[in-house]
Amino acid sequence: MGWVSDSLNSSIGKKFIMALTGTLLMMFLLVHLIGNIMLYFGPDAFNTYVKILDSVKPLIRVIEVILAIIFIYHIYNGIRLWFQNKSANPTKYAVNATRQNTDVSSRSMIITGSFVLLFLIIHLYTFWGKFNFSELKESEKFYTFVTTAFKDPLFAGVYFVAMIFLGYHLNHAFQSAFQTFGWNSRKYGTFVKKLGFWYAVIVSAVFASIPLYFFLMGGK
Repeated sequence: MGWVSDSLNSSIGKKFIMALTGTLLMMFLLVHLIGNIMLYFGPDAFNTYVKILDSVKPLIRVIEVILAIIFIYHIYNGIRLWFQNKSANPTKYAVNATRQNTDVSSRSMIITGSFVLLFLIIHLYTFWGKFNFSELKESEKFYTFVTTAFKDPLFAGVYFVAMIFLGYHLNHAFQSAFQTFGWNSRKYGTFVKKLGFWYAVIVSAVFASIPLYFFLMGGK
């Protein structure tokens, strides 16, 4: 199976893994976004949604493990590709040439990705950890806990800014995945670029709207 390892560790293999794991994560974001939107329908809707997930906990645990593996592999390959690109373009001339041929979202992937990772750690500690391993699970006051957190200006601000970084990251990730899979042809290139842009804008904007709404309006 040495050829499999060699293929996955090649430049093309790393990009393919990044595209595949990135696509799976983008699909997960849509599912997660639907759950978050339940907050707009009030405490009964959101608390019921959380309890439904809790009722199929064994399945959710399996999904969480798979997601964790995908996240870790995505981050690991992203770091490897970044170092590989840095090694391939060590001079100032090469860096300047790269700037002329790539957009902002492409050049800043390591920065936006790092910020999103930091936010993910905070997010998991604040919500996932409390939902699963605290007295909150017994009280079932999930809606109150989330909306109260968003009324904290620091937390709401960090969440909002993180969604901006996420949008930049998704914009390039979407187009890069299509290009890696060979779906970004000359004929459909413009469409893919627009689709990726609007996917990034809509997903990040809806996520960002939630802390903004509960901070400014107080929610229901």
